[in-house]
Amino acid sequence: MEGIVGLVIEIIAGAVGGNAAGAAAKKYSLGTTGNSIVGAVGGVILGQILAAMGIGEPGMAAAEGAPAAGGLDVGAIITQVVGGGVGGGALTVIAGLVKSMMQK
Repeated sequence: MEGIVGLVIEIIAGAVGGNAAGAAAKKYSLGTTGNSIVGAVGGVILGQILAAMGIGEPGMAAAEGAPAAGGLDVGAIITQVVGGGVGGGALTVIAGLVKSMMQK
């Protein structure tokens, strides 16, 4: 993704994924702010890992004959949204698990 657009997508998707994970696993929730922050960090981390592996890169081969979307690769955007959401949710649950283990 060109410029900062990909990073912003990963941050937003990670925050949403973190809040979704916090709502689904209330025992490991860090509160809305905590879920958002940890989720955003997790989204960026997994998004960057996927990009380093070549998954979701803007240079991915598009479908044959597919029209250009103004420089935005739809496949890369979808990969960043899914990767950011999953990364945000996973890191939120891990951080909540660590927090709950430390309180015992």
